[in-house]
Amino acid sequence: MCDSAVALGAETASGHTLFAKNSDRKAGECQPFEQHPAAHHAPGSRVRCTHLAIPQVAETYAVMGHSPEWVWGFEHGVNEHGVAIGNHTVFSNEPIEETPGLIGMDLVRLGLERGRTAREALEVIATLLESHGQGGAALAPDATGYHNGFLLADPGNAWRLETTNRRWAARQVRREACTNHYALDTSWAIASSDFAAWARAAGYWRPASRVDVAAALRNPHIPRHLTEGRARRAREILDAGAGALDVAAFAALLRDHGEGGPAWTAGDAGPGEERYFTLCAHSDPVQRTTASLVAELPDRHRASWPVWIGFATPCTGILLPVYLGGTLPASLARRLDGVDGPSAWWRFQQLDAAVAKDPERATPRVRAAWAPLERDIERERAQVEREARGGGDAARVLTDFMERTVARALERAEELARELQAG
Repeated sequence: MCDSAVALGAETASGHTLFAKNSDRKAGECQPFEQHPAAHHAPGSRVRCTHLAIPQVAETYAVMGHSPEWVWGFEHGVNEHGVAIGNHTVFSNEPIEETPGLIGMDLVRLGLERGRTAREALEVIATLLESHGQGGAALAPDATGYHNGFLLADPGNAWRLETTNRRWAARQVRREACTNHYALDTSWAIASSDFAAWARAAGYWRPASRVDVAAALRNPHIPRHLTEGRARRAREILDAGAGALDVAAFAALLRDHGEGGPAWTAGDAGPGEERYFTLCAHSDPVQRTTASLVAELPDRHRASWPVWIGFATPCTGILLPVYLGGTLPASLARRLDGVDGPSAWWRFQQLDAAVAKDPERATPRVRAAWAPLERDIERERAQVEREARGGGDAARVLTDFMERTVARALERAEELARELQAG
């Protein structure tokens, strides 16, 4: 599953592009946050992705993102040029290829490593998808693969990209919410060269008119209530804030449980009902939010800019500011807890599990408990960014701030989990 949103500068309070995504996966799947530096590569070298190795390019850009522990790629992330990308499962009429290829998460990371703009990253993904396909396990090592949609953004542009095996279509967007179904209609702007002819030849589109991507590709056997309520709710939130959207609004979108309030209150609802599926996902066994990201993409002249990241469900945790311009704390990328030190993902997962025992009571309690620390971090963040822009050792300043912030958050998460377990 997954939900994401974007708003270009004309739609936001700061005038900067905002991007956000919840990664919805199987509950309990560790999803660390990784950082990879820019690099130059020797001619003829190859890069090993999740299922196959492909030719490497001469230069890759600095990136960071959330990566399921068994996967090479990212669920979502950013690069040094201010490009952000996230992927989503989409349910196609076309069966997924059996031959392993580049899964959607690989394509996210490859797009970030090789694209200086959203359009350039789109072209990277499209070219690789046409060459290698997207078959192979993606939900779990022993599970089937899936087709992917992507949301790509940079400081000035955003694109919605939808795919089926080795074909794709895309269009630019300004204020958009994406979830797990095809939503491009006849307004797509670019596509794989044979897309329209293939859709007709395959019998997915019979009219003589321009191909409607969603109508042609959407699998009618997948219940629409799995996705449409979330898409509608995200659009409502974006539309309500149009022109004044900010980081807080995008964080609230990721934490949203619908009209029921701050706690997950699906009550006796089950997977057969739309209200069971909320933007902040607690709908086991179908999906659960396991990682989150909000980014305010910089103008081209800002050397240091924050990305806010969360682990497990965002309603139970805190979104922490991190920077590609510094070195991330090791705990963010750690897969095991307590062996070489704390694992951020597991500490927040333990808190999430404690909240899940009584979510209606515990969720407002932990949100209130996080508020003082969130205010402290935001005050210090403004000071730290001014210092980093002041011409000193920006990398050291940002690294020290992240170390302090993450250490405080992990300590507080552990305290809250103990308090809830004690009743």
